[in-house]
Amino acid sequence: METVHKSVMLKEAIEGLNLKNGLVVVDATMGGGGHSLEILKNILPLGTLIAIDRDSEAIERFKNKIKEENLNIKDENLILVKDNFANIKNILEEKGIKKVNAVLADFGLSSDQLDDRERGFSFNSNSKLDMRMDKDQELSAYEVINDYSEEELYRIINEFGEEKFARKITKKIVEVRAKNKIEKMNELVEIIAQVVPEKFKHQRIHFATRTLQAIRMEVNQELGSIEKFIQDVIYKISPEGRLAVISFHSGEDRLVKNIFRDLAVNCECPPEFPVCCCTRRAKLKMITRKPITAAESEIEENPRSRSAKMRIVQKI
Repeated sequence: METVHKSVMLKEAIEGLNLKNGLVVVDATMGGGGHSLEILKNILPLGTLIAIDRDSEAIERFKNKIKEENLNIKDENLILVKDNFANIKNILEEKGIKKVNAVLADFGLSSDQLDDRERGFSFNSNSKLDMRMDKDQELSAYEVINDYSEEELYRIINEFGEEKFARKITKKIVEVRAKNKIEKMNELVEIIAQVVPEKFKHQRIHFATRTLQAIRMEVNQELGSIEKFIQDVIYKISPEGRLAVISFHSGEDRLVKNIFRDLAVNCECPPEFPVCCCTRRAKLKMITRKPITAAESEIEENPRSRSAKMRIVQKI
């Protein structure tokens, strides 16, 4: 069970976290394990990495990666957790960890998941509609496509996917499923193809990408998980500790930017007040005013990094 995943902005992320021997670090979205492995190399022999992923297969792949690297890792150096990163507060409390020095979260899907035809993420497959990051959860893309109301579907595809043909796509889905349940990914892609104008079918981004991305975000409750995660993890980071977040979707990046901006506000008094009279104090400071993006050389090697944006903040 080898990984084919290439970690995005690996060098930039590791440098941005200011890692050194002995730190306690969280990789909240382990995925292919590339970031986790580099984190370990930078904090050993005295450091501890808490690596989290919803996908049990990702955890098994990382165990194999550790063996292959032949790193001298003790039990206290690595804690592997199968859970949703949104539960970070409970995860750390259950492990008896009060504070951490650095946190990394990469909200993109790993290539291992994208390329696994049985997981139903790829629109080039005839796999069942699934899209679950955690195979143990009940809600899948099948239920979203076949059971959600027309208005619910439209809201998801319009808001999460920012798809200009959301209304037409939604109506077509509802029309088709009234006759027969939509069960496979290629069936859904064909439905989308029937309503997207021809001139939009031959662009750099596949015409079904925005719709499928929106469905995936709904299945895994991604935006809600991101907001809960950031709000909770900030209180677990030690002063001067850093949080680096990598997003691949404009809605995710916008959410992250707004949360960071809100947590960096140091006073909410009206501008005409001569002195501050409120109790509002900033919880973090921005390390990156603008998001870091992948270098052209990385994009050429790994096209999926094109849409990645990384923001880094530091706890005050």
